Formats: sequence, structure tokens, C-alpha cells
Amino acid sequence: MKKKVLAVVLGTAMTVSLMACGSKDAKVAETSEEKIYTVGISQFAEHGSLDNCREGFIEGLKEAGLEEGKNLKVEVKNAAADQGTAKQISDVFVSDKVDLICGIATPSAQAAYNSAMNTDIPVIYTAVTDPKAAKLADTEGMPAGEVTGTSDQLPIREQLEMIREVLPDAKKIGILYTTSEVNSVSAIETYEKLAEDYGFTIVKKGVSQTADISLATDEILGGVDCLTNLTDNTVVNSLATILDKTNEKKIPVFGSEIEQVKLGCVAAQGIDYIELGKQTGKMAAEVLKGEKKASEMKYETISKPGLYINTEAAKNLGITLDEEFVNSAVESFDSI
Repeated sequence: MKKKVLAVVLGTAMTVSLMACGSKDAKVAETSEEKIYTVGISQFAEHGSLDNCREGFIEGLKEAGLEEGKNLKVEVKNAAADQGTAKQISDVFVSDKVDLICGIATPSAQAAYNSAMNTDIPVIYTAVTDPKAAKLADTEGMPAGEVTGTSDQLPIREQLEMIREVLPDAKKIGILYTTSEVNSVSAIETYEKLAEDYGFTIVKKGVSQTADISLATDEILGGVDCLTNLTDNTVVNSLATILDKTNEKKIPVFGSEIEQVKLGCVAAQGIDYIELGKQTGKMAAEVLKGEKKASEMKYETISKPGLYINTEAAKNLGITLDEEFVNSAVESFDSI
């Protein structure tokens, strides 16, 4: 009888022990299965600065521990500079229930925010020149909802100082812009406020689509000493066309970032869009990991612009650049 009781006790103990082990193993398996986050990237157009933003964003996520092929899935869609397409892309991401949407450039950021507004999907944006004017942030810089990111606000005062140094006798600066891009309208207002401090008058010409660029360029070149670019997607997409016309008339163009200078703009006081993208990616990682809510994070900027120069472009236009000025550049290029 004692042997039977002992056998029952031992059997029960072994069962309890095995159940405990099984429970422990299940917990280990559960914790070892790391969540795979899905991020939808909506890029408004395909050009150098926005491409750099996208690459930097993915790199920033990686630096924060979220890497494609491990714990991150990235879906990239391009709106080809069409606002209707940007909305469709955001609607698809919301329907797919992605964990986060990244809107690259103002129209895509606005579309993403509007699509995700009544969901729990956060939106992180980058390359938005004026989040306040875009209604993505309030006057204090706080998010309008579960939406935050980084601004590529132009260093306009530094740009005007640079243009004055390169062209000491210039009086009129031309600006091409898309009338429907609030970031461009906002930047022009700032240019107009500051231009007089440097002895300039701003001549602006609005377009509504890419097809308008050629004629608008012809019209504006008749009354300006140079052009300066914004981060306007339609204009930047058509930079090759603009440069063909300005080079023929020996009118210099000043860019708003490094990629435009590589293509043939004389110089730019601009930001590094790879770094801007990285900064944005790290913000997105904090939101994905639950460390912060997008609605609690003010949008961020890169505080210090860099000078970029294309000495070949200047030479072709007959512009002599001061050696000290060239040496002060973050990066200079001697080819187009």
C-alpha cells in the first residue's frame, strides 16, 4: 500500500514539474519572439533630397534597433508628385493597419495625417518646411494629433547673405514655386520680409503643375539677376529644365540643399537630408517602441545649415568665388 501511495505522489510531483517547465518554456518562447513592426513610407516625389530623407529614415530606425529583415518591415510608395495619389497611398496604409506611417514632404505628411486621424496609427513626417502652416502643429510647435516629425525649414537669412556675397551687384532674386504647396508659400513670405535687409527685391512666379515650369522660367528670367530655389517638389523635379534655360542666359541658380548643387546650382545654404532622415527615424523608433507618443513630441529641426558650392557651375557662368568663401564650404564640387 505504501508503495502505491509513493508512486502516486512521485507521479503527481513529476506532472507538476513538467507543467512548470512547460510554462517556463512558453514564456521564454513568447519573449524571444520579437514583434515585427510594419512602417509605411509615403514619399511625395522622387528626387535627391527626398530620396536621401527616406534612406536616412531607414538608417535612423536601424541605429535605434529596428532593422529590415529582423524586426522591421518597410513598405515604400511614391506619389509621383500627385496629391491625389498621396491620399490613396495613405488610405492603403491605414487599411493595411501598418504600425506607423512616415510622410516625406508636406503633401504626403498632410495626406497621412488626414487618413490616420481617426485611427491609432501614428504619423511621423520629414521634409516638411513649415509644420504650423501645414496644420500639423500648433503655434507652439506641439502636434495637432498623433503626428510629429522633422522640419527642413530653410535658412533663408543665411541664403540671402550668401547670395549677396557671391553677387555683390544683384538686385532682384527670382523664385519659382507651386501655388498649392503651403511650405513654398510660407518660405516666400519669409524671403519677402528679409530681402530688403540685404538690398534685394523678390520676384515670384507661381505654377500649378510640372508642365508650367518651362514657360514660367522663360517669363521670370527676363527680370531677375538670379534664381533661388525652395524645397518645392514640382520645381526641384524640374531642375534640369530650369538649369538648361538659366545657363543659356548666364543667370545663376542657388539651391536649397546639396543635391541641387551637385546638379549645377552655384551654391546653397542647406541641410543634410540624410541626417534629417536619421533624426526622423530615431523619433519614429521611440514611438514604435512605446517610449513616447507622437502627440507629446514637438517637431524638430536641424539647427545649423551647411554651405555647399559647385565651383564648375560658377566658372561656367563667369562667377569668381573668393577662396576663403570656397574653403568655408562643408562640401564643394568641381563637376556637374
